Amino acid sequence: MPHEVKVRLPFYSLASLLIVGCSGPKLVSFPTQDGGVVYATEYGDVDHAVVLAHGGRFNKESWETQARALEKAGFRVVAIDFRGRGQSHGGPGSESSNDGVHFDVLAAVRYLRATGAKTVSVVGASFGGWAGARASVSAPGEIDRLVLLAATVEQPDLLPGRKLFILTRDDFSGGGALRLPEIRRQYERAPEPKELVILEGSAHAQFIFETDQGERLMHEILRFLSEP
Repeated sequence: MPHEVKVRLPFYSLASLLIVGCSGPKLVSFPTQDGGVVYATEYGDVDHAVVLAHGGRFNKESWETQARALEKAGFRVVAIDFRGRGQSHGGPGSESSNDGVHFDVLAAVRYLRATGAKTVSVVGASFGGWAGARASVSAPGEIDRLVLLAATVEQPDLLPGRKLFILTRDDFSGGGALRLPEIRRQYERAPEPKELVILEGSAHAQFIFETDQGERLMHEILRFLSEP
């Protein structure tokens, strides 16, 4: 049974940090503005940070390989569980709704800022990208860069900051429609600075990492996050 220590952060009194063992990834938790709590796995401890927001069929553990690659590249990483996954939950009355998921992203961003991060980017896959975009629009200036991995967004014309739209060419939605035409339209509506990268294949969002395009996807994400 690993030793567990819970530490209160004096300059972020609402956040608690659960440290399992003495090294490696840490389990952290922090409050959302609607009264919920988000649990996440944190890797590294440097000034430049990334929030990983999973897709609808995934959880924070699904990011482990990518989180370690980002950590090795010099980033501090927080991979969150959205409300309703793992131990994370929304505030009163929000358990069955996705309306508050952008609060989960913002909670992670604000936790990182409050604990020393100078820049915070968000990588959101599909559902997680939709939530990340909502968070970015609702709190302009808090998210420095946003990676939208096969994600559609609600208000592309209002997206602030640097944006990378990335997906595979033949990615079909559950309804049988290609995602690329709609995402291309949203990309065209989004203000600069922005990029659109189209990978080969048909895998959707985080599933791309399991294909022969996985290495290229990780390369593009690292390039985008690292550029001055």
